[in-house]
Amino acid sequence: MTQLPVQPAWRLAAASEQRRWLVDQLWSEDAVGIIGGEPKCCKSFLALDLAVAVAAGTPCLRRFAVARPGRVLLYPAEDALHVVRQRLDGICAAAGTALAELDVQVITAPSLRLDLEADRARLEETVATLKPRLLILDPFVRLHRIDENVSGEVAPLLAFLRELQRRHATAIAVVHHARKGAGTVRAGQALRGSSEFHAWGDSNLYLRRDSDDRIALSVEHRAAAAIAGITLELTQHDDALALRPVQEDPQPKHAARHEAVDQRITAVLADASQPQPFSELRASCRVRATTLYERLAAMIANGTIVKSADGYHLAAR
Repeated sequence: MTQLPVQPAWRLAAASEQRRWLVDQLWSEDAVGIIGGEPKCCKSFLALDLAVAVAAGTPCLRRFAVARPGRVLLYPAEDALHVVRQRLDGICAAAGTALAELDVQVITAPSLRLDLEADRARLEETVATLKPRLLILDPFVRLHRIDENVSGEVAPLLAFLRELQRRHATAIAVVHHARKGAGTVRAGQALRGSSEFHAWGDSNLYLRRDSDDRIALSVEHRAAAAIAGITLELTQHDDALALRPVQEDPQPKHAARHEAVDQRITAVLADASQPQPFSELRASCRVRATTLYERLAAMIANGTIVKSADGYHLAAR
């Protein structure tokens, strides 16, 4: 019987910092993982944005850099090919590149089933021949006829993809659905079917719609720290659609409102020749009593105003 190959731990290759990421902070080098979320959360748009970024070497979502671009192999099992083309064109327009210049290869077979040995062999042969930097399978539910809730049926399919990644040094992103109405649980635990999906991924991207109908992106890595969540929105320019990060107001709206009330209080007290009782200050500032109490307390705490027996006045400077 032949012994399994072994190697001293100190001789294992240490990936350089420059090659740790396929897409900076979003997808690790040669990682397998899930792009997950409920229906209509733009999972396919995000997968295609990854495809354009890796193939073009342009930042994914116009923010996350790609150090080593390369070929992308895509199997869109759910969307019509002309829809995929339109989406790719839109993302390319947002990224400032042209689809014809990108090495994105699309598998056009009418079906691909990972639970069939013949189809697994065909996929492996395709990957071995084309040597993509990234393989995208969208979505998982169209790639089999197993019961996704049974770990014993899911695990062999995911194991095959892991072996494919290791043999051919290609990253693999699988689009997968989350359960409807699972917004109160951890994103990975909301994935539909077996817990094998959550455990399998090296890099996982999860999408959820928030109360403003924007899309919240959360990132999870097996061997790297995750970045803070990002808010995305699907924007349209002419006929082109693409996701983009929302530029959050660096000063929250409630902070801006507080500043406006504080300025009103300061102006009233500056014009007054004597301390102002609460009732008169509220009438002059025209704000709710609760808001005025809160802002007066904050301004007293930071030393802007002083409260005396006669009312409120500006602190001496």
